[in-house]
Order: sequence, then C-alpha cells, then structure tokens
Amino acid sequence: MLRVEMDRTDIPNAGPGETAATINALATPALLLDKDRLDGNLARLSSRMARQGVVLRPHMKTAKSIDVARRVYPSGVGPITVSTLAEADYFAQHGFRDITYAVGLAPHTVERAMRLRKAGIDIKVLLDSPEQAIILGAAARAAGVAPSAFIEIDCDGHRGGLTAGDPKLIAVAAALAEAGVKLAGILTHAGESYGLSTPAGLVAAAENERALAVAAATTLRAAGHECPVVSVGSTPTAHFAEDLTGVTEMRAGVYMFFDLVMHGVGVCTTDDIAISLLATVIGTKPEKGWILVDAGWMALSRDRGTAAQRVDQGYGLVCDVAGKIYPDLIVSQASQEHGILSIRPGSAQALLDLPIGAKVRILPNHACATASQHELYNVVSAGSDAIEARWPRIRGW
Repeated sequence: MLRVEMDRTDIPNAGPGETAATINALATPALLLDKDRLDGNLARLSSRMARQGVVLRPHMKTAKSIDVARRVYPSGVGPITVSTLAEADYFAQHGFRDITYAVGLAPHTVERAMRLRKAGIDIKVLLDSPEQAIILGAAARAAGVAPSAFIEIDCDGHRGGLTAGDPKLIAVAAALAEAGVKLAGILTHAGESYGLSTPAGLVAAAENERALAVAAATTLRAAGHECPVVSVGSTPTAHFAEDLTGVTEMRAGVYMFFDLVMHGVGVCTTDDIAISLLATVIGTKPEKGWILVDAGWMALSRDRGTAAQRVDQGYGLVCDVAGKIYPDLIVSQASQEHGILSIRPGSAQALLDLPIGAKVRILPNHACATASQHELYNVVSAGSDAIEARWPRIRGW
C-alpha cells in the first residue's frame, strides 16, 4: 500500500500547520479522514457485491485520491468510474487502465477521451443520442483508435438518458454501429434514491433500477446489438439491492466516506462517516445562542442536502475534537469564512461553553462537495490525535 509520508513536498498550496503532527496542532479549517472508518466502509460494500456475484466499479469522484484508490485495491489496480477527464488522466498516470467516464459527451471531451484511448487506456464513454455517436466516431477515426461507449438509461427521471422503452434506444445503438463504435452496454444511475428514507423504498428503488437496466439490455440484444455490460449504481441502491439478476457491475462512490445525507437516507450511521472538517472557535455571542468558527461555506461547501430530510442538519453536525457528537449542535449558518454553531430549533439542549481557540469537528452534509473544497486529507485513526499521513487529492475538470 502506498503511503504519503508527512514530509511530502508535492502538496499544492501547503500552508502553516500542514506539517502538524497532531489534530490539535493543525491550522484550520482542515479536512480529516478516518482511515479505519474508510476501510470499514470499503469492506462492507465489497463483500456485499462479492456475495451477489457483481463486479464493483468504484466511483472515484468522491475521494479523487490515489491513496484512497490504493485502499480500495490494495493488491494493484481494478475497474473504476470517474466523473471528470482530469480524474481519468490522474488515475491513468497511476496505473489504472479500465475506466468508465460516466458523464455525457461533449465535442471537447470526446477529443480528450480519445487521446487517453490512444495512450492505451480502456476508457468507456457515455452518451444517449445519435449526434453524440457521430461525434465520437469522427473523433475516434481522427485519433486512429477503436472506442467503446455506454448508452445512458434514465431509470427514475433524475437526470439524462433514454427510458428503457424509448424507440431512440435502438437508433442510438445503430448510430454507434454506423460510426464504428463498440457498444459497451447500458449504464444507469438511480439518483432519486437519495430522496428516500425507508428500507422498503430503497429496496424498491434498487429493483426498479435493476429491472429497467435489464429491460433496456434485453431490447438491444433482441435487435441484434451485443450488450455485454449492464451497469447500475448509486450508494443507496448498492446497499439495499436484494436481487441483481442480469446486472454485471455496480458503481458507487460516496459509500467510501458516507455523509449526513446518506445517514438521513438510512444507508449509514454517523459512526460510519469517515471525513470531518476541523474548525476553531473564534468568537461567541451567547445572547444570540451562537458560537463562531473559522469554517464557512468555502470549507464546508454550500450543500444543504439534509434540508429536505426529516432531520435538517444545517451545514453540518458538530463533534468534539475526538469525534464525539455534541447533541443537537449544528452549523446553522455559513458565510464565506465563518460558520455559526447553534442548538437545533426545538431542542432543549443548552449551548456549550466552548472557549475561543477550542477545536471542533464537523460532519458534512455531502462528502463529495466538502472534500472538493480541499487539497488534501489529514489521515487519522479512531481514538488517536496523531496525523498519520497526508493524502493529496486532485481537483478540476
């Protein structure tokens, strides 16, 4: 396993405190990653997919870190999913060759993807129209490569793609064949599962995702098109699918870290959330019931994904420096560099007396969004104050 040592010099924009040996010595705001929780989350889904006989193709959009990827694949490399071509470039440079780029194609991304294909990367792209198939075919011929593409299926109205019964499905497959592009298979994402909160609802969403993906593949095969891969996935459906008959691979990403939205959906407990934001108390306003910290939306992100859930966690749930949750203390407001901590509305809890300089940890609403605000993870273990490693993460598109 590759470990980034504490004296790394290739961390961009390293600032004061980023060579700190302990959590308490870190300059804030700082992103923490509990490697024990990470490993537990990885093992949970990996073993679940192994029992179901389905390939797990982890989505690296959440972690964007080779060090995390090496914990996913401690013995080498394996299939991954990415959401940007910057991620594809980065992981390719670190030896990953089997990559699905799970965002619809535009002309400029087609050209970049074909450069990766020419470099020997088995990058599979995503589209849902004959126009994209024509663009892809032309770019592939210009690069002198043989591409492959997924057709995106819309299983729940969440985003792009074709419905399983759309006549355009056959037209897109025919356009791919005409353009000289191999049909990799179909790909779908049950994004509406993020809005659910009961086991029964999540099981139903997983079955709907499976059934429509398999139906689309069956339609393509009946029309004479090979459809070797049936790719489904979201973190909620990955954990609640009871039957994956006809599915060949599962994609999920936020399961590595989890977050408060996933907790609200019912996929994880707060004890599973592997990342947190370290912040420092910089002021108090007891007359308003406020504690001010040096972490605003620039450090936490503006994501308010729990606002639509049964329990609104504001901009994040507050813990002590060891990670123990303070009951009903949330980040209720955030400006660019300030966070306001207060007791959740309706709670009888008293506001804590936290002195200026005290440190707190904040569990994020959306792990992908919070992590994207930062250049690196400060890696820790449960029950320890030591910073064991610093793992850089990539950004950009």
